[in-house]
Amino acid sequence: MSRDLRKAQSGLETITGATLAILALASGVYTYLGVRELLNGSPTVVFLGAVIYSVAVSVGIFGFWSYLMRFMPHVKNGDGRRFLYLAMLLGSMMIIAMSSWLNAAALAGGAALEQHLANTTEQYQQKLQQAHDNALAAQSLLPDIQLASQRFSRLSSEEADTGALTGTSGSGTVVQLLSQMSRQLEGLAEEIVNSREPTKDLFEEGGERLAAMRKLVSSPGPVAQRANAFAEEAVALSGTISALQQSSIAPAVRRAAEDLGRTFIAPVADGNNQDLATRQQDVVGRVEKSVKAQSEALAGAADQILSRPVVEPVRFTPLSSPEAVLRYAKDFLPSWAGAISIDLLPAVMIFILCIVQAAVRKEDGVDLGANEVTASEMIRAVRLYKQLGALEAEHDDTPPPEGNRREFDSKLDRGLTSDPKITALTTPGNKN
Repeated sequence: MSRDLRKAQSGLETITGATLAILALASGVYTYLGVRELLNGSPTVVFLGAVIYSVAVSVGIFGFWSYLMRFMPHVKNGDGRRFLYLAMLLGSMMIIAMSSWLNAAALAGGAALEQHLANTTEQYQQKLQQAHDNALAAQSLLPDIQLASQRFSRLSSEEADTGALTGTSGSGTVVQLLSQMSRQLEGLAEEIVNSREPTKDLFEEGGERLAAMRKLVSSPGPVAQRANAFAEEAVALSGTISALQQSSIAPAVRRAAEDLGRTFIAPVADGNNQDLATRQQDVVGRVEKSVKAQSEALAGAADQILSRPVVEPVRFTPLSSPEAVLRYAKDFLPSWAGAISIDLLPAVMIFILCIVQAAVRKEDGVDLGANEVTASEMIRAVRLYKQLGALEAEHDDTPPPEGNRREFDSKLDRGLTSDPKITALTTPGNKN
């Protein structure tokens, strides 16, 4: 099995190098597309800067994984293997930092920008709806104001016809006071009704802006150009939202409600006799209390409307493709996975080589390679043996017995000879 594994490993060296080169080249191309969005300057400067950076990334990735493929499978020491794994981890993090996120920007940059525009559109829609609700909140006071105005008007008519309040019919002080209160409340109700039209127009204008923004999000064409047009619509919509918020009639209702109770002036009784005048003053006092109660109720309702949170217009922030990919990373996990896989796939190949090399060692034993001798090593060993024979002949002209020859050869093989000349000849690197 070890022979087959070594043969397969040797046969895959070419395709392994080609695979590393292709992966590094692909990463460099996508890095170029991503880094081009971050550079500023003339087209020539941007092009040269992006090319230089992408080439450096490709070379760095190819060299880093080549080093690990050459060394890691052959390191058996535990400490050495751990340090190599640490180097792989640090290198992988650096590759992700300098390349993978730019690859993700190239793969999903346009989609991330469209996602940013779509999310911003939704935020503007929420702000527009909130401002519209605040502007129309004062409309909820209209029924109460109209009912109060009708009540004063009805009391005025009843007093004039039958004297329901003072016991004496006719148009006197009480009738004039009730009619005056009815007209004031009726005028306030009319102001609230008239505020509907401007609010409606502003809301429709905001809806048209939102429709244009949605159309820009889904339209074909370069995202950068659509983003510029989107920014113009966003600025206009922000102004519409601010105007819509200022169109609320609630502050005017609050001031009118305060004036209704604070500026109340009781008229002088104009009765023909003291008894009628006393009754008129009594009714005027009750009307005054009723007006102040109505004033406090309207002021409290207006305060509740005014206490709503102020609508803060959304500020549209243009993003580049890499920035958009980072902000909306969780929405583009497949693109991130693909970008990182291009750069870190060689790590899997290294693990495979380490497993194969460990299997070969286990099959051949600890002394892996001891039974493998190259042709040059064989020639050198024969030459060394002949030189040893010549040295032995110099010491003793008579050939030694066959038994002594075998004993000498055995000592030579075990490296136990004590002859200085023989030791010098057996020293590695000796060329004599």
